Amino acid sequence: MANDVKDIIGAIETDLSSLYPEYPEKLKKNSDRKKLDWELCSQGAISEADLISIYSKSSGLEVKDEEEVRDREVVQFPGISADYLMNSICLPASWNDDEMELFVSEPYTLGKMSYFIKSLYGRKVKFFLARRSILERKIHTVYEKPVSEKENESNQFLQAGDSEETLRNLASEAAIVRLVNELFTRAIESEASDIHIEPEENRLIVRFRIDGVLHLIMTTPLSQYPAIVSRIKLIGGLNIAERRLPQDGRTNLKLGRYDVDVRISTIPTMNGESVVLRLLRKDTSYDLKNIGMNDPIRMEFEKLIGMPYGIILVVGPTGSGKTTTLYSAMSLLNTSERKIITIEDPVEYKISGLSQMQVNSKIGLDFANGLRHIVRQDPDVILVGEIRDRETAEIAVHASLTGHLVLSTLHTNDAAGAISRLLDIGVEGFLISSSLKAVVSQRLIRKICSKCHGHPTEGEGKCKTCSGTGFKGRTGIYELLVINEEIASAISKSCDSSVVSNLARKNGMKTIIEDGREKVAAGITTDSEIARVTINV
Repeated sequence: MANDVKDIIGAIETDLSSLYPEYPEKLKKNSDRKKLDWELCSQGAISEADLISIYSKSSGLEVKDEEEVRDREVVQFPGISADYLMNSICLPASWNDDEMELFVSEPYTLGKMSYFIKSLYGRKVKFFLARRSILERKIHTVYEKPVSEKENESNQFLQAGDSEETLRNLASEAAIVRLVNELFTRAIESEASDIHIEPEENRLIVRFRIDGVLHLIMTTPLSQYPAIVSRIKLIGGLNIAERRLPQDGRTNLKLGRYDVDVRISTIPTMNGESVVLRLLRKDTSYDLKNIGMNDPIRMEFEKLIGMPYGIILVVGPTGSGKTTTLYSAMSLLNTSERKIITIEDPVEYKISGLSQMQVNSKIGLDFANGLRHIVRQDPDVILVGEIRDRETAEIAVHASLTGHLVLSTLHTNDAAGAISRLLDIGVEGFLISSSLKAVVSQRLIRKICSKCHGHPTEGEGKCKTCSGTGFKGRTGIYELLVINEEIASAISKSCDSSVVSNLARKNGMKTIIEDGREKVAAGITTDSEIARVTINV
């Protein structure tokens, strides 16, 4: 075992050094490898996912995921205290007359643990690896002492009397730091767009929004709630002692190989503060060829955004991918010959070469006010995050009529509905017909998992690629309404959206549902998924 451990240590050091070049130098200052590895995880220098992968590769041990550890029935073995398990970060899972199964978080102490179990119980040990944060939660759950109602009432951790210093100390505990880091890492691995942390009456639940749908990821004892929320507030630069008012924050995190922009929102609820974190990967790329537009729509859209002036709108409900479409258009237009200015609320992604302005209502910088000043900056292309009112719409119209290409979004159900919306907020029909060039309506649909092909529970267990949902990743479905003379004439007469839609269909426009059906026929998605996202169309 000694030689095996030496080989394991050598392999770990080699792999960690390739991932984190400063590792050998850090090792000279801190020879406790286990402690150093976890310090680097806590600092975000390496992710826990990368670390456990390296441990598995070097030791040959199988890695058990959250679900396998969480669902395992754990027997409390005589002679092994909770303190020992927490200090060693190991968890005995089962045993028979010959062997004990043991979850461990690192392979450095396999020899010691084998000797300990053999001496104490006379059994061999079969080791499995699991992430430290998962084991800590499981140990805490199995060995936590039940709290009586009276004790719980006297231990109100949400009292206004909790000092800022107490909350900071809770948030700085190593186990909490690891837990929060693990949440971020798992969310990135799952390609989640949001993390929802919500206190209930007797527990804290964590959900990830993956491919537009919320999934329950974990529950923890409510006693961990103040430490977790305080940790997140510290990361986001929020006031950790303020629990009565909503707060918003933003931060950048480096999680191993990933750079992530995190937007944080907290609101007070009956059970405590609800926290939502929006995750934006900085390595996200934008390309119109990769968002799901079929070739005819994409080529027509590319032709439209190449026009020197006019308005092009992208419409759909919240979360339908409008920003991604606009950023993909910006990426295509982003050349040294063009001046592109954006005004957004908020700026979701920072793109080199663009002048991006963020709305700030506290100082009177709204879309209308910002757009009015942007026009004086001699731009070629203007991106307005959203047209919300008549003033913004009219400034956008006048900007397009004076030689600027304006791209923006509206919240409407279909392409023709965008025209009705502009009329409803008070823009004259003749102004819309003379400035509007096209409207793209879109939705995001989940794609059938390429691993299990939509049959996630067939065979051995459920599909790990899609976590048993049958779907992995998303793409778009679209309809493109191009304003020709006939449609412009109808708009100038303030005709309703059904007239505009019928004229567009007569001129060859495919509806968003028809585009969806084509993707079903191509094996990309399912009829039920198209029905789910187009229910209001």
